[in-house]
Amino acid sequence: MAKLDAKIPNGPLAQKWTNHKNSLKLVSPANKKKMDIIMVGTGVAGAAAAASLGQMGYNVKVFCFQDSPRRAHSVAAQGGINATKNYRNDNDSVYRLFYDMIKGGDFRAREANVYRAAEVSSSIIDQLTAQGVPFAREYGGNLTTRSFGGVQVSRTFYAQGQTGQQVLLGSYSALKRQAAKGSVTMYERRQMLEIVTIDGKARGIICRNLVTGEMERHSAHAVVMATGGYGTIYFLSTLAVNSSGEAAYAAYKKGAFFANPSFIQIHPSCIPQLNEYQSKLTLMSESLRNDGRVWAPKAQGDKRKPNEIPVEERDYYLERRYPAFGNLVPRDIASRAAKERCDAGYGVGETGYAVYLDFSDAIKKQGKKVIENKYGNLFDLYEKITGESPYKMPMKIYPAGHYTMGGLWVDYNLMTTIPGLYAIGEANFSDHGANRLGASALMQGSGDGYFVLPITINDYLADEIQTPKISTDLPEFHDAENEAKARIEKLMNINGKTSPLAFHKKLGKIMWDRAGMARNAEGLKKGIEEINQLEDEFYKDLNITGSTDSMNQTLERALRVAASFEIARLIIYDALNRNESCGAHFREEYQTQDGEALRNDEEFSYVSVWEYQGNQKMPNLHKEDLVFEEVKVQQRSYK
Repeated sequence: MAKLDAKIPNGPLAQKWTNHKNSLKLVSPANKKKMDIIMVGTGVAGAAAAASLGQMGYNVKVFCFQDSPRRAHSVAAQGGINATKNYRNDNDSVYRLFYDMIKGGDFRAREANVYRAAEVSSSIIDQLTAQGVPFAREYGGNLTTRSFGGVQVSRTFYAQGQTGQQVLLGSYSALKRQAAKGSVTMYERRQMLEIVTIDGKARGIICRNLVTGEMERHSAHAVVMATGGYGTIYFLSTLAVNSSGEAAYAAYKKGAFFANPSFIQIHPSCIPQLNEYQSKLTLMSESLRNDGRVWAPKAQGDKRKPNEIPVEERDYYLERRYPAFGNLVPRDIASRAAKERCDAGYGVGETGYAVYLDFSDAIKKQGKKVIENKYGNLFDLYEKITGESPYKMPMKIYPAGHYTMGGLWVDYNLMTTIPGLYAIGEANFSDHGANRLGASALMQGSGDGYFVLPITINDYLADEIQTPKISTDLPEFHDAENEAKARIEKLMNINGKTSPLAFHKKLGKIMWDRAGMARNAEGLKKGIEEINQLEDEFYKDLNITGSTDSMNQTLERALRVAASFEIARLIIYDALNRNESCGAHFREEYQTQDGEALRNDEEFSYVSVWEYQGNQKMPNLHKEDLVFEEVKVQQRSYK
């Protein structure tokens, strides 16, 4: 059985990463040419890592289910990327970013990893600027920044409201350069189904060609998961429709431990659901809260148009409740505050489940042109979806499922409990604790891809230089492929009447009701029963049209939904185990008198790490104790 060894270096926190780098083994340029690495996922983390490893001389095989790596969901990261360059001279530092992330995560993240993320942040901006990422600039040409939730400095670099897209294009250009040089081989339109292990080490993957339907075997000396999060567990989320936890589940099922699965971020500013036919929700960047003011009417059930409600009859509730941070409180706090107002009858819109995000004051003070330069594409997106212009009318927003702080457990080197299997970016758990601060996702993904994994993976591969190229004719590949084929045949042979989309919707509603913004023990236990019942129904009444030997998007979705049942249970097991509230995990039984999260540091200051025991079986719980050497753990306050 795998054991938890976080491999956190000794020594002072500020020196751990530097000293650790000096102690790691190296691989010579000649030996790198003999070694293969598989990269699953081409978002900011995967593209950055693949480009870096290819530049170093490794043979990299890159897989994505999209038709191009540039369609990875990182394009949807709108608001910015954090770094500690202190261009605004507001006394920012590596330590302040580190502390903001630890506090923002409600003291449930590993201290050493968070400090390293802050430490490499400034190098990321240099890297991306050199690649041509068009960050916003001051009149004199210097890069400019803006604020984000949970901080009191301006450290977020941005490219209007499309930072993720521009950062991904920078990484993609570096990736394509390596592909042209021959160090990277691209495999688009592939769905990874199995991790292949030989003698306990990750040695390859089984995937399905989404165009031809063929099963493929691919081998390597190491495998890297850069597959993003599992927020589509709620069905309606800010994620791309095809984003899922399927790849992480394949690793979990094979022996990779899963950490903090119940830590799922609900983003406070999304366009509310317009009808029951939607397949996803649209994010309105947290950066909008720099200039937008959040409010709800002071009177319950006020149906007047927002511009008809006088200022004195508006409740700017975030400014009222959290005067120190105002509209820029962290996402978990802003989300719960919106839910509280709506549940109490002060919500707006046809459903009553929305609040206003108002830019009228900012437009009056700064002018429409300034606001347009900052957020123009976001305003256009909102108007295209809702038919209302935010320049004339406040946005309506409501929380929605977004980012997953939980993920595959990794040690300080970003390796999972399967030797040779790594997880980077949102696919791992390591940097965000119970709540991710805004603009830290692009930071972590880029940091892992450019500056962490390319260094740490050498330490493992240095002991593999005598291992020849791995044959895909080995029995382990044969067995893994047969397992994937059997799973597909099982689904195809059900011949029921209900589409996988319908099952996904039902699962999403269960998860939103039982394990969404608020959870309680009774609801979570009911949720387990409902998921089990739905899964049983799934295997009796699933209908998949088409065949296996061609493009079949219904089959693709069915495979993702099949994996989602076990992930959903894992989320609920974790939420039931954690008898406290922290960050995005809000157990209604554990809250302060004024409705804030109430942590239990005596009993739950640990990473909950789960080991797969079989479908519908209780997984084993392991605990990685969280030790804080540099920060004082205290009740989180933004008042």
